[in-house]
Amino acid sequence: MRKKITGPLFGCIVCIMGLTLNSCKKQDDFLNTKPNQALKTPATLADLKGLLQNEDIFNSQPDPGLGEIASDDFLIQDAIFPTLSATDRNSFIWAKDVFDATTTQSSDWNSPYQMVYYANVVLDALPGITTSVSEKASYDQVRASALFYRAWAFYGLLQTFAPPYDKAQAGSQTGIPLRLSSDLNTHPGRSSIADCYTKVIADLKESLPALPITPVYKTAPSQPAVNALLARIYLGMGDYNAALTYANACLSQFSTLTDYNTLNKPTTTAIDNNYLTEDIYHSNMVGHIVYSVRRDSYIGPDLYNSYAVNDLRKTKFFTILDGLPQYPRFVGSYDFKGLKYDGLAVDEIYLIKAECQARAGDGAGAMASLNTLLTTRWKTGTFVPYTASGADDALKQVLKERQKELLLRGLRWTDLRRLNQESRFAVTLQRTVSGANYSLPPNDPKYAFPIPDIEIQLGGLTQNPR
Repeated sequence: MRKKITGPLFGCIVCIMGLTLNSCKKQDDFLNTKPNQALKTPATLADLKGLLQNEDIFNSQPDPGLGEIASDDFLIQDAIFPTLSATDRNSFIWAKDVFDATTTQSSDWNSPYQMVYYANVVLDALPGITTSVSEKASYDQVRASALFYRAWAFYGLLQTFAPPYDKAQAGSQTGIPLRLSSDLNTHPGRSSIADCYTKVIADLKESLPALPITPVYKTAPSQPAVNALLARIYLGMGDYNAALTYANACLSQFSTLTDYNTLNKPTTTAIDNNYLTEDIYHSNMVGHIVYSVRRDSYIGPDLYNSYAVNDLRKTKFFTILDGLPQYPRFVGSYDFKGLKYDGLAVDEIYLIKAECQARAGDGAGAMASLNTLLTTRWKTGTFVPYTASGADDALKQVLKERQKELLLRGLRWTDLRRLNQESRFAVTLQRTVSGANYSLPPNDPKYAFPIPDIEIQLGGLTQNPR
């Protein structure tokens, strides 16, 4: 964890925080109110560096979590369902209208755009900062970090408020507003999905050379983090050659896996009492009650029973509360504060590598990558390496383990969106709540959440069809 920011810079940051935090109370303040030019603004490279060290904005809970609620990672008891917020209830049953009439703002939209705003403040201020020759590397790193954070936020928004990436339609489908300036008087419309992905990827590639291989903090950008994020993005786009290239680039710089035999017994909030060694970049989802409170949700029996007896994930990820074994609760967050982690970690990268190898016809290589991961998840001396009859069998095994390993990590929604485009992996999600049945067919328009109404009204944005 980084230290809290104090001293002269604090006042500068408070001014900017005032602008963004007020948007939590009233969304149009963030999008439409011009900043008071009399406020103190960042004036030095140290000021800008300090802005980027605000973990409350960039790491704590900035990432959309609606997709996690709508995925098939967990279920909700009937008795609990009526007590949830309207947004959580509507997301869980794939309602046409997610935000009810009382919803004036959405953290799933606001928080990423606050992240974008902070990054843009830094990017806009940098050209006016005077630096010495000796500060050139630091200047470049600050700029690269801002580019990374903005790209991270844009990508999360795309997974939530835009249709799934489809190369054939990406040029004609609408994505998200690409806010590339800290000027709140600008009101960009929704760019095409193709343009959005192009911008995200370009910013990440531009940031790569100036970032360190080993960051001082897990919450800071690094070269392995950029490579890992590019691998994640290209996997979602179906560009498996590029995804494999960046997965390998990440693993060549950082490939540490945590041996689950060394972890503390799970608490009711987290898998361990510190950041795991395999954590590459630490970030968490917006804290929706439905997946934040351990008694509100539980893991379905088919998924829970798919973990072998000697698979330590069964004891590290889950606990039985209140003497109710039929409701296993997930407690395996990689965040020791119990927040729902959706950052970048080495386990995900091995799974990306294994999937890309299988799709390239290298079944043996895919199983080798998968076994490298799984041997760290089994009780010492009990793991028997997985085998596959061929590349197709290897792919099926990798995808199954992907859901088990990355449970409640904010990735399942994107996986459903991309895998539904392949008929052999497409699934129809189904729920039964208090006797009422709900379903979400593959490739349904509801795989893109509606944009909050206030944004439609104030920004003149087009709404997603539902």
